[in-house]
Amino acid sequence: MPRIRVQKIASVVYRLNLRKELEITEELESAPGNVIVVRALSEKRVYNDLELENGRLSRISRGDIIVGALGRRRALQGFVGEVPKTVRVGDTLQLLNMGGVIGRSRSFHKDLGQPAVVEVLGMAVRDGRIANLRDAAIPNVEALAGRDIPPLVVVSGTCMNSGKTFVCSQLIQELSKQGRSVHGGKLSGVACRRDTISMEDHGAMRTSSFIDVGYSSTAGLAPEAMVGLARSVTAYLAEGDPDVIFLELGDGIIGDYGVLPMLQDPELSSLRKVHIFCAGDLVGAWGGHRFLADRGISIDLVSGPATDSAVGVEYIESALGVTAINARLNPERLGEELARRLGLGSEPGAVGDLGGADATGWPGRGGRPAKA
Repeated sequence: MPRIRVQKIASVVYRLNLRKELEITEELESAPGNVIVVRALSEKRVYNDLELENGRLSRISRGDIIVGALGRRRALQGFVGEVPKTVRVGDTLQLLNMGGVIGRSRSFHKDLGQPAVVEVLGMAVRDGRIANLRDAAIPNVEALAGRDIPPLVVVSGTCMNSGKTFVCSQLIQELSKQGRSVHGGKLSGVACRRDTISMEDHGAMRTSSFIDVGYSSTAGLAPEAMVGLARSVTAYLAEGDPDVIFLELGDGIIGDYGVLPMLQDPELSSLRKVHIFCAGDLVGAWGGHRFLADRGISIDLVSGPATDSAVGVEYIESALGVTAINARLNPERLGEELARRLGLGSEPGAVGDLGGADATGWPGRGGRPAKA
């Protein structure tokens, strides 16, 4: 089989630890997660960066040979594209996101224009077969019963860019700087390491996402697949005995990325200690609250741009009866409220006591209760 030297390896395939000289095949199979090698045919003034394996952004130049993975995207504020039914060497496809997910575009975006166009050169081969993200996936976990799972803080929202990652990162920072052991994951969306790296930058000791389960995107996945990947990521993040796990549900509660099945799953719901909802405006806050309430899903805290001013906070708390705190303006208060709801104690192993706070109003170092 021919070999090829590449310039850029996208973050979507980071778990495969690929080298820049690859064996490729021209006998291609169009399937989600298959590792595809392409040549950039265009450059863009906007949205022309590729997130590399280590999370660093690199500008795409015409002629760059790039390694990505086939996948689907259904973004409300980004590109829309599908895995093509067939793919051959010489076909032109599009780069659907900065994480290196490649497919056939269905539309342009008013702010981003057309996605970058790429030419198919082949697919990466390992052990005589086409490489796929599943080749390096974390263990599949069908059920969490019998496992020691710490409290889950789940962060959902109205849509992408509603403040979910920022809320997760700020709260992880507020808890971890007080000595809490915090892990974080992202359960839905299209492959990109940026959000989990932000969690790490703010103190998360361990992170994971649907990429680690072998998916380039969760768009269009069956409900049982969504629940399965959520359980697998949760089990992986529970290793190392963290005090709390943050789980961000990428995209919105209405959409094609499979958020709702994870919120409705009885096993995951039983482990969810706090549900934070992020909204861009008051209509989104009201609609999200009503939509979830109709399905028996409660919201414990509201944050995001809808809480940017006192007007929003007052409306949410009076009309919806839910505590609203802005993560950008009042991260300490949001952290205090979360700690109270989690019952994080002031002494190692203590639960439900916020006494012994330091000068910042935070409890002293503590942890989860000792295992029975």
